[in-house]
Amino acid sequence: MKKWHIGWTVVGSLTAGLLAALLLVATPFIRAQESEVTGAVLCGFAVGWAMLAFLSIRFTNQPQRWAFAPAAFFGISGLLLVVFGSSVDGVLSWIWPPSLLALVIWMFIHARRRLDSRSRGWLLYPVMAVLALLSIGGGYQTVALAADASAHPMPGELIDVGGHSLHLYCAGSGSPTVVLQPGAGEMSSNHGWIRPAVARDTRVCIYDRAGKGWSDPADATQDASQITTELHTLLHDGNVPGPYVLAGHSFGGLYVLTFAARYPDEVVGMVLIDSTAPQSPPAGDPEAPAASSVGDYSVMGRISTLMSTSGRVGLSRLYSPFEDLDSLPPTSRDEVRANIATSNNLRSTLDEYVQGNASMQEAAALTDFGTKPLIVLTAGTGSDSKHLASEEKLAALSTNNLHLTVKTATHESLIADKNDASVTTQAILDVVTSVRDGEPLVN
Repeated sequence: MKKWHIGWTVVGSLTAGLLAALLLVATPFIRAQESEVTGAVLCGFAVGWAMLAFLSIRFTNQPQRWAFAPAAFFGISGLLLVVFGSSVDGVLSWIWPPSLLALVIWMFIHARRRLDSRSRGWLLYPVMAVLALLSIGGGYQTVALAADASAHPMPGELIDVGGHSLHLYCAGSGSPTVVLQPGAGEMSSNHGWIRPAVARDTRVCIYDRAGKGWSDPADATQDASQITTELHTLLHDGNVPGPYVLAGHSFGGLYVLTFAARYPDEVVGMVLIDSTAPQSPPAGDPEAPAASSVGDYSVMGRISTLMSTSGRVGLSRLYSPFEDLDSLPPTSRDEVRANIATSNNLRSTLDEYVQGNASMQEAAALTDFGTKPLIVLTAGTGSDSKHLASEEKLAALSTNNLHLTVKTATHESLIADKNDASVTTQAILDVVTSVRDGEPLVN
């Protein structure tokens, strides 16, 4: 029987492994959870290495039995993640980086001895180099995450909201209680200027949405409806009774609007901080989409989950130092940078943007805030006429409203810059005062 060319066998096997990884990620029985998607990718790679070992033994004159070793390594690791999910992450994160690096060295030695083909130099060696870099990055990420956890102990408490726990931190005393809602991709520490300032006048609570800060990742898709449901459970199970004044920044504005629409009797005031604008459902589809369940299949959700696996090997940690966070208090700045570096934060942030249209439609359910005090803050820098018009429309939800454009402020400086954040703080306290005194807002 005519033997196959070993070079084409190498190329075909590794290509098949890559295709198998993509196909496994796309299969419905793999949930769009970061650990399971990572496991599916590893199982696909295992297929490629196993094919190289089997086909080279069976059909070429250069058997590469050593390829069974990476097949076993990736296959076992992948199956553990698919079957047991994030419960095995804590152990595997310490084991796989040094094990993979040792395996790569072993693979290099055996490939050099047993593979006589140009594919060794232009394909196998580069693949091994990438694997070595991933092992180093993964080891660094594991050590850095442990250091971050030690350096930034969690304030407040974790509360189970149904299958996962969310971080809640309350301070101050008095009524009504202010609930702060960070923007997309942000955590509680992004409000490092605002939270303590508000706490001097009334009780204030801030939390981390699923996958951010100290909160656990969640299985359910995180659109405004799901986020609102979890926040309501968090406040009630965390013994934070209403009434509430809600303050939401950016995408957080969508979430507080949705909360006010769903629980109108519990919300007595609101501050929208350069909020993303709601969007009515398309004509002919009057119902806003419901929150996705765990079993729903979403192509974009799987793509975003696949992208978030880069956080396991420290790629997200590479850009976190370049985030412009110097205007935050030092402790808050360091906590935010540590949060940005995690794969959970990357996954949840991507999911928020994927669910953006659904969240905007769900927020549009609030059409009338009555006479409850409402302040809309708009960044004067970077806001076009369309955004200003949408902010005016939001202010019109209440007959007791103020729309303030902070001319020198940017979208982010309204919470991150000390001076601009003081304007936001005062707006929140003005709403609190209006609720307490029963008097309309005064410009």
